[in-house]
Amino acid sequence: MWTPYIIHPRAVEINCSRMEASVILPILKKKLAFLSGGKDRRSGLILTIPLCLEQTSMDELSVTLDYLLSIPSEKCKARGFTVIVDGRKSQWNVVKTVVLMLQNVVPAEVSLVCVVKPDEFWDKKVTHFCFWKEKDRLGFEVILVSANKLTRYIEPCQLTEDFGGTLTYDHMDWLNKRLVFEKFTKESTSLLDELALINNGSDKGTQEKERSVDLNFLPSVDPEMVLQTGHELLSELQQRRFNGSDGGVSWSPMDDELLAQPQVMKLLDSLREQYTRYQEVCRQRSKRTQLEEIQQKVMQVVNWLEGPGSEQLRTQWGIGDSIRASQALQQKHEEIESQHSEWFAVYVELNQQIAALLNAGDEEDLVELKALQQQLSDVCYRQASQLEFRQNLLQAALEFHSVAQDLSQQLDGLLGMLCVDVAPADGASIQQTLKLLEEKLKSVDLGLQGLREKGQSLLDQISNQASWAYGKDVTIENKENVDHIQGVMEDMQLRKQRCEDMVDVRRLKMLQMVQLFKCEEDAAQAVEWLSELLDALLKTHIRLGDDSQETKVLLEKHRKFVDVAQSTYDYGRQLLQATVVLCQSLRCTSRSSGDTLPRLNRVWKQFTLTSEERVQRLETAVAFHSSAEKILQECPEQPEAFNEMEQFDEIEAVGKSLLDRLTVPVVYPDGSEQYFGSPSDMASAAEHIREKMKLVSLKKQQLRQPEVTTPES
Repeated sequence: MWTPYIIHPRAVEINCSRMEASVILPILKKKLAFLSGGKDRRSGLILTIPLCLEQTSMDELSVTLDYLLSIPSEKCKARGFTVIVDGRKSQWNVVKTVVLMLQNVVPAEVSLVCVVKPDEFWDKKVTHFCFWKEKDRLGFEVILVSANKLTRYIEPCQLTEDFGGTLTYDHMDWLNKRLVFEKFTKESTSLLDELALINNGSDKGTQEKERSVDLNFLPSVDPEMVLQTGHELLSELQQRRFNGSDGGVSWSPMDDELLAQPQVMKLLDSLREQYTRYQEVCRQRSKRTQLEEIQQKVMQVVNWLEGPGSEQLRTQWGIGDSIRASQALQQKHEEIESQHSEWFAVYVELNQQIAALLNAGDEEDLVELKALQQQLSDVCYRQASQLEFRQNLLQAALEFHSVAQDLSQQLDGLLGMLCVDVAPADGASIQQTLKLLEEKLKSVDLGLQGLREKGQSLLDQISNQASWAYGKDVTIENKENVDHIQGVMEDMQLRKQRCEDMVDVRRLKMLQMVQLFKCEEDAAQAVEWLSELLDALLKTHIRLGDDSQETKVLLEKHRKFVDVAQSTYDYGRQLLQATVVLCQSLRCTSRSSGDTLPRLNRVWKQFTLTSEERVQRLETAVAFHSSAEKILQECPEQPEAFNEMEQFDEIEAVGKSLLDRLTVPVVYPDGSEQYFGSPSDMASAAEHIREKMKLVSLKKQQLRQPEVTTPES
């Protein structure tokens, strides 16, 4: 299918006042008339008027013809038109009206009018009105012809399918493309005028011109869209020109002026040229605008940082006198930092924009851009350093006050511990309390050392504050801060010294109490030991020996045993005397002196009585064994040694006395009684003594026999 774009190459200039397809679009859609693109044998264009059964509006038809006849060039019009009036579906009077209207609309441009008649209608009417007789009056020739006989005047390839031809024509496709062309022509022409105005105004370079151009700096339509539309349109035109019709029949242009391609190409070239200049103008203007905006923003940042920003820092010089005060100052500083952060964000963005412009390499702006960048960086870095210094100072002050508060709480706890009277239950609890006291004192020492370190660090930072004085003399403010820090450290030192003095007194008292408890415990232990010695004396020291020698050994061991008990008793007495002295020193009453001393004396008295009884028994046993052994060892040949029988009686008396002692308990002052060993043990010792007494008695009898025998003899 082919759709002709038949326009004058200067259609913008010569047809600007004619109507546009978009204005009469509803009428054109009715297809009251059309140029199919076909040609007669004289190369004249074929204008087709298809009449229908409905009543055709002559006004609309006239408007359609005016529009269609305005499309071809004058040269093309000079060849004349062949008009095909299709009256096969219309009435004769309508056909006649249309033919007569052609006389008024296009009299000089119509060379032939072919009225296509019905096969069996109009015959009588034609005889009453012969168009050929009216040729001179009409100005063109009119013939009545059947559809199948049109080929006598027009080649079939130039006729549409309605008349048995092969030429393809789509009215709506032609209309849509016509609208695209007219829109492109209109927009491109208007755009060229606007771009020329903008470009020329920018070239003049004066401030007044720039202001006048600024009002319409942006074109009314998008140049990219217009160029795209033009390229698509040109592509379709070029494809049609070189490919032929859709029906496969080759086509050659009647005239170059019938094609829209030249004008489209011309408009596109002009548009590209002006648009390129416009883009450069926009780039330059954008660069100038961007540079001006950067300058403005840089000055805003610099003015704020050197003005309100610096003033905020000038008013913040204190460090606070407590944790809460330092935290409040930190919170205030964070608010100041937050305000600065917004401007620092602008600085980062500006720095990136300046870096991008520097990378573009425009030499005329390099010096100015670098100067702006340097100025902005210097101010921002200086202000950021001041903020960081202030933040570090406040953090150091907060740490100093935190350490001071912790140390103060430690000193309060230590003082409270020292103010409470010590009333421990035993020496272990005293040792634990003393250990806790030493740990607290050591913790206080470490805390004071940490406070000195934090304070010195804070003083060093304050001494450096003069270099960040924000243009203000801070000597007075610094002196207040220094005095406060030194005062806190001196106060903590005095409090710590007072606590140390109290700790020394408390330590001495607690050590004395430890010694007191130790003496009491050792005295009680001495009583236990003495009781154990008494118990051992009663239960294990029961043997009296088998002979005098063994008995003497037992007696010697007993004396040593008594010496141990005496040492234990003396040790207990000394400990109890020490407790009395310590209680007097501590101004307290010993809890054990009233109990331990009587126990010690009671046990010692019992031990003494038991020991004396043991000595009496051993001494009696020695005397018994010695006398008995002497008698038993005497030879019978020496009877003179036994002249006195009293020795035997004495031995018997000692033996009996010893046996009696073994059966008698030890009676203590409190009336209690204790026996040595068990009854079996006593019975064993007594049996041994009796056996020896029997031997003595037998010896006595032996000695008496010679005396009896001699008198008789």
